[in-house]
Amino acid sequence: MLLAIKQFFEEKLTTSSETGSEQNDQKIELATAALMFELMKTDETIDAREKQALTAVLRDTFHLDNATVANLVTLAESAAHEATSLYEFTSMVNEHYDYDQRVKLIENLWRVAFADTKLDRYEEHLIRKVSDLIYVRHSDFIRTKLAVKERLEAGHA
Repeated sequence: MLLAIKQFFEEKLTTSSETGSEQNDQKIELATAALMFELMKTDETIDAREKQALTAVLRDTFHLDNATVANLVTLAESAAHEATSLYEFTSMVNEHYDYDQRVKLIENLWRVAFADTKLDRYEEHLIRKVSDLIYVRHSDFIRTKLAVKERLEAGHA
């Protein structure tokens, strides 16, 4: 899996003039995608709507083209299956995201969780756990949940 990630970065995401900051961006994209994929598999059923939401979130958040997003989702799936804990991903988030970006990540996790129109208790538990691990205040955890739910009920994703 590490070889696949390295090849992905070299083939799709790196350029000869790439800086350390750009490499960190790529790593955080993978960590974010892996957290979202981890969320999708908590209820043991990966719904097509959840995968579409994941793709949309990654494309919108990181401004990636469809081919790069597809590769990132594939790598995220592998990373999520091979990870031994959420720490592997949340430590990168803590290191590279400011507070507003961490809140946005929680909001995006809610978007993926609500994509299939039902919130599984294990999905909520995982989002709560991630929220705690990345030091998002409980009030922001609840606010983002309610905001995503309201948008969904109003017909906006």
